[in-house]
Amino acid sequence: FPQNSLFFPPEQRMVLLACGPYTTSDSGAFEPLADLVAAIAHSRPDVCILFGPFVDAKHEEVESCQLLGSFATVFKLCLKTIIEGTRSAGSRLVLVPSLRDAHHDPVYPQPPFQCPELPREDKAVPNPSPGPIFTQKT
Repeated sequence: FPQNSLFFPPEQRMVLLACGPYTTSDSGAFEPLADLVAAIAHSRPDVCILFGPFVDAKHEEVESCQLLGSFATVFKLCLKTIIEGTRSAGSRLVLVPSLRDAHHDPVYPQPPFQCPELPREDKAVPNPSPGPIFTQKT
């Protein structure tokens, strides 16, 4: 990458990567997501890159319409948990959609999530993401 467009600034960075689904196969509760947020709070990574699915279209409760809210509502609750967990750790957040995200466009390439509640320093990127996720601060 060009010098002024580094993936990360040149100093050492800790990056946490996680891939959904963030529920267990037998429950729609987000216990694995709670465990992930606890790991983020403990390890305090500089960047958390989270891949979907966040609301898994293949989950039994999604397929049988047994969720307690719309797919978009469940995603917003999931996102709120993620944002609060990463804010307390001081981590920057990158969200990458999955073709199995029930609340998102099932097309490829996928556009980024529309997340107005996402803090400005964080990013929602398309799938696939065409370039650097963060640029160097000047």
